[in-house]
Amino acid sequence: MSAWEVAEERARAVIGRPEHRNLGIVRAEDAAEFARSAGETSPHLIDPGRPDFTVHPMYIVSLLRGAGGVDQGEFRPDGMYRDEVPGTDGLGVRLMAGGQLVRFLGEVRVGDRIEVRRVLTDVERKGSGTPFLLLTVEKTYAAERGTLVEVRERFIVR
Repeated sequence: MSAWEVAEERARAVIGRPEHRNLGIVRAEDAAEFARSAGETSPHLIDPGRPDFTVHPMYIVSLLRGAGGVDQGEFRPDGMYRDEVPGTDGLGVRLMAGGQLVRFLGEVRVGDRIEVRRVLTDVERKGSGTPFLLLTVEKTYAAERGTLVEVRERFIVR
């Protein structure tokens, strides 16, 4: 059985099974650094000392782990987190982003405690010559006051 076929089997076994992760509290300094790294120049996005400071809307989508740091063992050789693409941990497969749809539902604020719920919703086998998998993952980012962002991501696994 090929590595991508093992990935398919593993992924199908977790379809619909939600995972929850605490991403920690949004800090102004981190959000401003994200905005600067993204090339933003607007003072209300890059200067956390301003009274009108606003968290960049894409900052929350960039969060994959909490602020506690990461052990090097959590990474694949290609730099991605080992568990970011369901079914692929420890396998020598190639991964590519296959698109992302982001729906903003609320404003992210400094001090928000962010929780993410992730669910693998679909596994499709594609291609006839060199087959590959198309995995669909849905994420919901929320704070205590409700859902802030919904994301639908697709990953290509070869």
